[in-house]
Amino acid sequence: MIPATPHDDAYNVFMTLPHYTHTRKHPVPPVAREGAIKEMKAVAVFPRTREIKVIEHQAPQLTLPDQVKLRILDVGVCGTDKEICAFAYGTPPPDSDYLVIGHESLAEVIEVGPAVNSVKVGDLVVTTVRRPCPHPECRPCRAGYPDFCSTGDFTERGIKGEHGFMAEYVVDHERYLHIVPPELRDVAVLTEPLTIAEKAANQARQILRRLPWLHLDLQEEARHLNPAAVILGAGPVGLLGALTLLVKGYKTFVYARSPAPNPSSDIVEAIGGKYYSRGEISMEAQKELFGHIDLVYEATGVSRLAFEALKLLGPNSMFIFTGVPSLKAPIEIDADLLMHNIVLKNQIIFGTVNASPEDFDAAIKDIGVFNRRWPHALSAFITSRRPPEEAPGLLQSRVDGIKNVITFDKATVPPSGGVTRESTLHHP
Repeated sequence: MIPATPHDDAYNVFMTLPHYTHTRKHPVPPVAREGAIKEMKAVAVFPRTREIKVIEHQAPQLTLPDQVKLRILDVGVCGTDKEICAFAYGTPPPDSDYLVIGHESLAEVIEVGPAVNSVKVGDLVVTTVRRPCPHPECRPCRAGYPDFCSTGDFTERGIKGEHGFMAEYVVDHERYLHIVPPELRDVAVLTEPLTIAEKAANQARQILRRLPWLHLDLQEEARHLNPAAVILGAGPVGLLGALTLLVKGYKTFVYARSPAPNPSSDIVEAIGGKYYSRGEISMEAQKELFGHIDLVYEATGVSRLAFEALKLLGPNSMFIFTGVPSLKAPIEIDADLLMHNIVLKNQIIFGTVNASPEDFDAAIKDIGVFNRRWPHALSAFITSRRPPEEAPGLLQSRVDGIKNVITFDKATVPPSGGVTRESTLHHP
């Protein structure tokens, strides 16, 4: 028998409450309280007319007992948002001609439903992105792991079929919220991109158990064995992957396009990693580097670079794809060599996307570790904080930096037009 979703019991208990009169599929929203905000500012994409605009969007209200109303503080801008704004993909909800974008969020709880007991007003939270498909036969979704959805009919806030977080207010179910300690207020918007690395590291740890002579369950053992990892790409996902692998005991190298010095190479040096730029080292040196690597974490979305690196992978090693390239003309790869190496060198190759609730919790915990260990490097991830009015221009142009943030918290927008002050990195 397929288990019920986590909220079913609370839902059934409270579905007869007068304030929440509804059917299971079509809840009837309660009457808005006097003085409640009816419209709010949001950033939306209109695929049919190919527009990105700041709009007045209907403000959400609680309609179910397990829902929570959030005041959005920060929303990170990533490559996915830019591709949606280039109209490569992005699907509005069925009843809308636009999609409110944004999926990397930090928010403050401002109202809770009567069945909510794990969060309270005033808590800081980050919200998961992918939501389960409706099909009973999809065991991953029914078990609470929509990141492994087997039907493809999941929804994703701000990406596919459901409005996102680049708005003043959001309502969501309690089970999708993860509490953030107040001391991480300035950097917690990095949680969602960090979950990619957390999920990858968790899967890598389980896969490594195939090697009988290795026991990497404990970080102390990992440090003793001194495994090595190469990160392909020095954007937010790659750099957060580097931090994650460093705290898990890996000797870490970052291989990227831009020559040092640059903001990304400064961060890598500050955390004790080694930064290489493409073209900086010879092919023989590349073979030497990749040939003794236990794990390659790809975070570029550039297929040609990824498969070139894959050819250099050493014995018993692992290659993790996290980038999603836009669909272009086919490229040539040496398929015989790749297959030859994968078989004879016992290599593992896998892809990973999105993340589970456990990965979100692990990301919040590790951000705390990063913040204690490398506070200046972590704060240097945030290149700018900008008001929502600047979002369309930011999303449609090439802007330098690591992580640009749209903030709805006016107290955090610098008077200099949105650019944060640079952090001075202290190298170990």
